[in-house]
Amino acid sequence: MSSTEHDVGGAEPQTDWESIQGSPEFTDLRRRLRVFVFPMTALFLLWYLLYVLLADYAHGFMSTKLVGNINVGLVFGLLQFVSTFVITGLYVRYANRKLDPVADRIRAEIEGEPRK
Repeated sequence: MSSTEHDVGGAEPQTDWESIQGSPEFTDLRRRLRVFVFPMTALFLLWYLLYVLLADYAHGFMSTKLVGNINVGLVFGLLQFVSTFVITGLYVRYANRKLDPVADRIRAEIEGEPRK
């Protein structure tokens, strides 16, 4: 038997993914994810849209010099990158505190590990 073939008689029991997906723990995990992702996505898209609209319609404001050749448009453009890193950091922190413990409990239950 090749390494890609499986012994059907010794196969592990199938996991009932539909019942897991419908479980209260999984529903809570999805809710916790949405509580962070949807508002943060809306906030970032509004911030990005503001930048694009200002760049297109507020030339005078965006070209206002702040220090030397650095203008408001350049600062806003760089802040787009900064906000991306900040959102990533916030998500990692949120996931570590609110999502990962629930996901770990679900995984342990699926894999049959004893609860801690």
